[in-house]
Order: sequence, then structure tokens, then C-alpha cells
Amino acid sequence: MPTQTMKAIRLHEFGGPEVLRYEQVPVPEAGPGEVLIRVHAVGLNPPDWYAREGMPGVPAELKPPIHLPLIPGTDVSGVVAAVGADVDAFAVGDEVLGMLRFPTALQSDAYAEYATAPASDLARKPASVDHVQAAGLAMSGLTAWQFLVELGHDHPSPFQRARHRPMALDSGKTVLVNGAAGGVGHLALQLAKWRGARVIAVASGSHEAFLRELGADEFIDYTKDRPEDTVRDVDLVMDNVGGPRSRRFLRTLKRGGALYPVYFGEFDEDENTRLGVTVTATQVRANGAQLTELARLIEDGTIRVAIDSTFPLEDAQSAHKRAADGHLRGKIVLTVA
Repeated sequence: MPTQTMKAIRLHEFGGPEVLRYEQVPVPEAGPGEVLIRVHAVGLNPPDWYAREGMPGVPAELKPPIHLPLIPGTDVSGVVAAVGADVDAFAVGDEVLGMLRFPTALQSDAYAEYATAPASDLARKPASVDHVQAAGLAMSGLTAWQFLVELGHDHPSPFQRARHRPMALDSGKTVLVNGAAGGVGHLALQLAKWRGARVIAVASGSHEAFLRELGADEFIDYTKDRPEDTVRDVDLVMDNVGGPRSRRFLRTLKRGGALYPVYFGEFDEDENTRLGVTVTATQVRANGAQLTELARLIEDGTIRVAIDSTFPLEDAQSAHKRAADGHLRGKIVLTVA
């Protein structure tokens, strides 16, 4: 059994990376349907720094409650240390990975030596995959999966009325992945290739060799060429940058095509109808069954998680500074001794 206290990263106020403090806190207890995980690695994701900053700019009606002090993080890989009542799927000693409680909890206390998790949010970690790669998989992999392969839930999106329905991908489809070198992007590229599609990767020139190694059929260096000026008649754009400028990709699509902005921007439904295209997005949700499928793809070598950099848990401030620098190649991961 774990000791009564543990080390964790907490924030007591909103702000820059400097508000992240390495502190001694009580070890949580697993409730019914939950397991307690001895954390070995933690994957970083944009919601971590959004929460750290207090989500400035997010409309009040869309902003979830954030209570301080807060232990950030949602993505972990580790070993089951204890199980709560009604848990049959896992036992003490099992190696697991998961995205915990998202989006019902914006942050789930993952930056810590121990974390609790609903058993339904977890998948078994393949023995051939180390904890660092496993921790980098959950949110980014599930985002790519739910956008491109299977939604897997009936929860409405907070960003739109239309239900997101992934396009069926095969050898007759061409997919453009914008922001292809990042956490979601490099996994989306690989999943699209797994489904048989031809993939155009958009990133800065330093990432070309990396993305071609992952399977990109064509590469566009956005610092030299604007993809919206050079690409036409693609079936699907997966825009991992998204936001207000995502609309520019509409001109790259053929009629019947679709644009999936991960960070939803402003679109004109009349314009979409006139062009004959679909624009939809979804909010990623924890799903242990889908994560199990992704873990199998990693285990058999179909996809891999690229690691941009690792930092020890106590140096979470530096990890957040690295994220703020941008131009990531894969995932940032915290390691827990």
C-alpha cells in the first residue's frame, strides 16, 4: 500500500508556468468503480495550460468550474496500487494507461505520484510499450480516433448542434493534416494511413523527414507555401491548429468533403452548404475501450507515439515553458521517480 503522503504539482493561483509548485499532499483513495494508480509518467496536453491560466478568453457559459488549489493533468501511465469496490477489470500490479475523467473534470490530479481513475477510463499498457510512450498516447490518441475513426459516445458537442460523424477513410480518400507534427497531428496522420488514405502533411520544414517516416505521402512547409493556395480536391482536412483561421481550408476541399477543426472556429453554415462541405468537431472524451484499440496498434507497430521531450515531475514548470515555445514534435511527458 502507498504511504499517506505523496509529491504532486499544484497551483494555488492562475498564471504562467511559475505558479506550478512541487508540494507534499495526501495520497487520494480509490472510490467505488475506481483504481489507485502509482504514476510512472504523465502526458501533457493543452487543457493543462488552459487550466493553469484560468482559461482566459473562454466564454463564461463554456468555462467549467476550476477550484484551487488544483493538481493539473489528465493523462497517466502507471501501475495499479489499489482497487475500489466493484472493480473487476483490474488488479493490483496491472500496468495501465488512461485519460482520466475528461471532460467531466477539466483536470484530474495527474501531476502526482498517485492518482485515482474510473476503471472505465483505463486500458492495459502493453508490456512492449514503456510508460513514457503510453502516457503520451491517451488524450492525443483518443482525439485523433474520435475525429477520424469512431466517435464512440452520444454526448453533444458544446461547440455545435450537428453530431460529428467521422468520414469513412480508404484508399480512395485524400486527407490533409494541418499541424501534423504535434501531439494529435502525428497520430492522426498515422491513423489515416492505417485506414488506407493518402495523406498530405502540413508543418514547418524541419519536420519533413519525421512526417515522411510516419507515412506522409506529400509534405507542405507552411513557412514557404500556403496549403490553401496549393491544394485542391481533398476529401478531408484534419486541422489540428484550428481556431479563427481554420476557415481558409474550405477552398482545399472537393464537394462532399469535410473539415474537422480540433479547436473550433467561426464558420458560415450557408457558405458550407453552398460549397457542399461538412464542418464538424467533437470534444474528446475518456474511453477505455477505444484506448485499448489504440494500445494494440502501438503494440503491433502500426502507430507510434513520438516524444518531443521529457521532464521530471518536479520540473513541470520547464515542461510548460517548452510547450509555450511551440513547434512540438510529438508529446511532452513528465516522468515520476
